[in-house]
Amino acid sequence: MSPSLRQMRAFVALAKTGSFTLAAEYLHVTQSALSGLIKELESVLGVRVVERSTRKTQLSEIGRELYPLFEKMIEDLDGAMAGIAQRKALKTGMVRIAAPQMMACTLLPEVIAAYRQAHPDVQLRLVDCPVENVSARVFSGEVDFGIGPERDPTAEIAAQVLFEMPFVLVYPEQHPLRQKERVTWADVGDYPFISLQGQFTERLLRDMHGAFRELSLNPYNEVTFMTTALAMVSANLGITVCLPYAEPMVKLYNLHMRALHEPELTRRFFVYTKTGRSLSPAAESFMAFLFRFVETHEWNVGAGGPAGAAL
Repeated sequence: MSPSLRQMRAFVALAKTGSFTLAAEYLHVTQSALSGLIKELESVLGVRVVERSTRKTQLSEIGRELYPLFEKMIEDLDGAMAGIAQRKALKTGMVRIAAPQMMACTLLPEVIAAYRQAHPDVQLRLVDCPVENVSARVFSGEVDFGIGPERDPTAEIAAQVLFEMPFVLVYPEQHPLRQKERVTWADVGDYPFISLQGQFTERLLRDMHGAFRELSLNPYNEVTFMTTALAMVSANLGITVCLPYAEPMVKLYNLHMRALHEPELTRRFFVYTKTGRSLSPAAESFMAFLFRFVETHEWNVGAGGPAGAAL
């Protein structure tokens, strides 16, 4: 049988004050209750920890050995409990988020800045990476959750719809498409098209083919990052498409955006978490804040939420 926490607290208080009266006041208990806890402790240990006399109270030899051990155990436990309380109150904590490069330099800094106004002591670490690496960062535990476009489902990764937004055309200031009243995907095919490598283009072509079988895109150039595509468009090397959340970067390159029609193609983004892994209070709080933040944007044509279906 091991000593209880109440017994150890009583012993430590008595050791610090050297008085049953003062120790009882410190713990807000009666003197008889304190005396009972010390007797219980001695019964559990089978030895005396306090030497009692009519003049003073002092620790026994074993009591003097136990005092620093019990004191450290209590301090460590109280510190841990205080830390948990701080995290639950969102006064401390760490949240790690993985996101594709374009989202990491446009939408997410806005969300993080807004969240920190309400919770300045919560640390938020943004991991920018290629879109194909988001799920891997989540699976490895390097981040609490990731954000990215739709990917083939796996049993290890759960997904919740964050938002759905339409593709928009990106073109330079003097481009002929600026004069058209309505721009379609067929119009895009008349000019050099700069696309992204990998699943971005594959899914885009699949969606186009599913809506209009006669439509097709033959990229003039395929690059890894959207910032590269925007730089090429800025240099009048072609046009590209992106999603509306990239508007700050589009403006930075002095480019223009407009809606694309026939077909009306959209892309859904998800929040990815590791199946079976619980999030910290800070991570849950930031995720809920993120969902509320994107709901306020007019480009979110299919708002999701924490209750969204898992893939």
